[in-house]
Amino acid sequence: MELEQALHAARALVLADLVAGDVAEADVVSLVEDAVAHRRWWVEQWPEGAGFLPGLIAQDVQDALLERHGRWPLCPVCTDSGDPHALEVEPELGPDPHWACTKQAVLVAPVGSLGSALGG
Repeated sequence: MELEQALHAARALVLADLVAGDVAEADVVSLVEDAVAHRRWWVEQWPEGAGFLPGLIAQDVQDALLERHGRWPLCPVCTDSGDPHALEVEPELGPDPHWACTKQAVLVAPVGSLGSALGG
């Protein structure tokens, strides 16, 4: 049951960021569900990694969105650079993941709290 709770919590965090970025369309939510299903097997094999689920699911969704829709989430720090880029999840594999601008080396928001960084 704890693994299911961790999966649902991670799903909720990623969905909150998608809503904040105004990209939570039905096909995008399906990408989240696919990522959760994929990570369910992963966390069943390595239960100690449950704390890593928010960052991993965020990265899975980000990768899937890149293939289908383009970069997400766009960096709110570098809006004047003329070269829009996506935020990255830091740490890539670890607890307490944040969206980070690697060009400016700043943490923008914890995964699940992107709305505060985007003014939402």
